[in-house]
Amino acid sequence: MPGRQTHWSTDGNAFASIEQGDLVRTDIRTGRKTPLITKDKFRRPGSDQPLVITDFTFTPDSTQLLLFTNTARVWRYNTRGDYYLLNRASGQLRQIGSGPSALPAQSMMYAKFSPDGKKVGFVSDHNIFVEDVATGQRTQLTTDGTRKRINGTFDWAYEEEFDCRDGFRWSPDSKRIAYWQVDATKIKDYLMLNTTDSIYSYVIPVEYPKVGESPSPTRIGIVSAAGGATNWLAIPGDPQQHYLTRMEWFPTTDAIIVQQLNRKQNESKLFVCNPSTGSAAVIATETDKAWIDNKDRWNPAGPAGWEWLNGGKAFIWVSEKDGWRHIYRVTSDGKQEVLLTPGSYDISTINHIDEASNLVYFIASPENTNQRYLYRTRLDGKGKAERVTPAGLAGTHGYSISPNGRLAAHTFTNYQTPPAREWISLPDHKPVSESESIASRVKPMAKTNVNFFTLKTEDGTNLDGWMAKPTDFDSTKKYPVVFYVYGEPASSTVNDVFSVGSNNMFLGDMAKAGYIYVALDNRGTPNLKGAAWRKSIYRQIGRINIRDQAMGAKKLFSQHAYMDTSRVAVWGWSGGGSTTLHLLFQYPDIYKTGISIAAVGNQLFYDNIYQERFMGLPQENREDFVAGSPITYAKNLKGNLLYIHGTGDDNVHYDNAEVLINELVKYNKPFQMMAYPNRTHSISEGPGTSQHLRTLYTNYLLQHCPPGAR
Repeated sequence: MPGRQTHWSTDGNAFASIEQGDLVRTDIRTGRKTPLITKDKFRRPGSDQPLVITDFTFTPDSTQLLLFTNTARVWRYNTRGDYYLLNRASGQLRQIGSGPSALPAQSMMYAKFSPDGKKVGFVSDHNIFVEDVATGQRTQLTTDGTRKRINGTFDWAYEEEFDCRDGFRWSPDSKRIAYWQVDATKIKDYLMLNTTDSIYSYVIPVEYPKVGESPSPTRIGIVSAAGGATNWLAIPGDPQQHYLTRMEWFPTTDAIIVQQLNRKQNESKLFVCNPSTGSAAVIATETDKAWIDNKDRWNPAGPAGWEWLNGGKAFIWVSEKDGWRHIYRVTSDGKQEVLLTPGSYDISTINHIDEASNLVYFIASPENTNQRYLYRTRLDGKGKAERVTPAGLAGTHGYSISPNGRLAAHTFTNYQTPPAREWISLPDHKPVSESESIASRVKPMAKTNVNFFTLKTEDGTNLDGWMAKPTDFDSTKKYPVVFYVYGEPASSTVNDVFSVGSNNMFLGDMAKAGYIYVALDNRGTPNLKGAAWRKSIYRQIGRINIRDQAMGAKKLFSQHAYMDTSRVAVWGWSGGGSTTLHLLFQYPDIYKTGISIAAVGNQLFYDNIYQERFMGLPQENREDFVAGSPITYAKNLKGNLLYIHGTGDDNVHYDNAEVLINELVKYNKPFQMMAYPNRTHSISEGPGTSQHLRTLYTNYLLQHCPPGAR
């Protein structure tokens, strides 16, 4: 079974993968493995050691292989490293960017073949290059790239909040490249301080537009693959007040399509652009009272690509304009559209477009919004959505579907079933091998102490949740309650997956220790409950979601006498850390202990793309940001607080911790603090870090919210 990215064969009946250093082709129906290239062919020139291959790509004719190795992390993912080109006929292995004027090692990003397979384009040190596959001749297409003038990739905010990383596109005829240029020269740096890796501290600058600061101006240029001047698209609108979130070439015509969002992200425009003249004509406009989601919300592969139909004469689009997230078919001039998924339900993701069969496959769950199933419907809008996932496996399903739409890697989990995989055929959804099928080999693990529920708060809001009761539970006794929270638009905590009821931060078993463990889904989370549910949190983060959580807890206490209201704890990470602080500060009579990790303490300190999308502009409604920030309520702390943050967090900066500390000090509020030097938002770097964090978490919970029945 392949990993996150499936390298399908051209016919869609097999996939390629690296196994024990060899490149192997696996026939999905027979399971037969055929070595394509053995590890001895991957030896770096002049070395006996084979390359450790992270990823690979074939040319369309499969004669050349591009290898990605020696990778390094850029913010969240390993997207920088070295690339090698392997000629399969001659066996020659050559490093891209090598030669007399070699590019720096581990500096290359997003290398990819031109459509004709004759060139490789890539980014190095914020500039775009092209290298000829046959001759190795390298051409530098841009020369003005710096840390703050970024060609072919993106700054921190675009990458984090729009999932934009690969910032250039080959034209279908392989003669030109269209690329983003991000001008972050006027964006202020947040200065992180490294105090441990040398005897003198040094500054690590991150170009980071805080909320209220204008976005990095961004433009799209077209340059010949042979070199020369860039022609810039003349897209209307002030670049400092707009974002360019998607861009692709039309598949068969000399045109480019671009999506532009305004700064508030509540107006989307689609432009068709002429790459030669730079002219841009708007073909579609959509507005929303709150915000418009980007493609990365409904496509697990991110915002790259455009879902073209009929050779570029139409395309697939997703919108919430009727109150639900639905799929539309739109003509390329924007004049005609057809709703493909009518009904009072949301689609979660689009998984495959099978134009030959006139079908689009997508994930949805109309009956239970905490679960996920595969559906399909006709591309012409004349059919009804039909469920493809068979009955019998209730829970969360995922699919990676082959290019021909006949096979798929199917994943399944629910709260009782660890993640499992199988190959299935489509459209009948039959296992390719009965002996390897999920149904035949995966047995649920009994979690009799876990149950899902729905409650109605005193505000009349229905909240979904789950509860894991202690082992040997006795309803006549009282147990401590620990709430796990997130609560913001980026994530939900109540989906039906195997992690439900377990806490990987706790050293041991929460149920055996004697805790009731609970999660609630408040308004504003991204669950499949319609746009009104998701967007009710607009300008209300830190208020509506916090009240829902507190009123949900209050309702649970009224329903279950076995919950010990003198022992109530709450914890969360990132947005969940912020929610934890809010609950501890705003409802100190409910929550007695809180563990907050990597929290935003002041909304005015976070990045502009995320915070302005969900809260508006502080220049217009600053009072909402103040009312939604934990520091505003820190003076109300009564209980026990453990606050944890990494000083090298480039996402939620360490200044959030220090302003919160100042506020707690100001009001003489005792608390416990743990700063992890130079750790990022994940607080995972360095030997022993994860174990230390879990030990700290566990000991604090045991001390301040003692487990067990009373």
